[in-house]
Amino acid sequence: MNFRFSKHAESELVLRRIPREFAEEVLRQPQQIVPERPPKKAYQSKVDFGGGRIFLLRVIVDDTIEPAIIVTLYRTKKINKYWKP
Repeated sequence: MNFRFSKHAESELVLRRIPREFAEEVLRQPQQIVPERPPKKAYQSKVDFGGGRIFLLRVIVDDTIEPAIIVTLYRTKKINKYWKP
């Protein structure tokens, strides 16, 4: 699937200091895809941001169109809140 970063998502990469490569890897091989507010989905993976600090990187995507649009993205320590068993 092809993806395109929205302007907001592009600015969030910089603001939140998330390497683009991390986001692209989550999109290529997400550990989970969970539903968000329709039609969006969260592509998410546990990612080591260095120094052994594990965060959940959530990339929120509208994949009902082609190319799919990355709406926003963020990292969080609240893994248990978002991780689905």
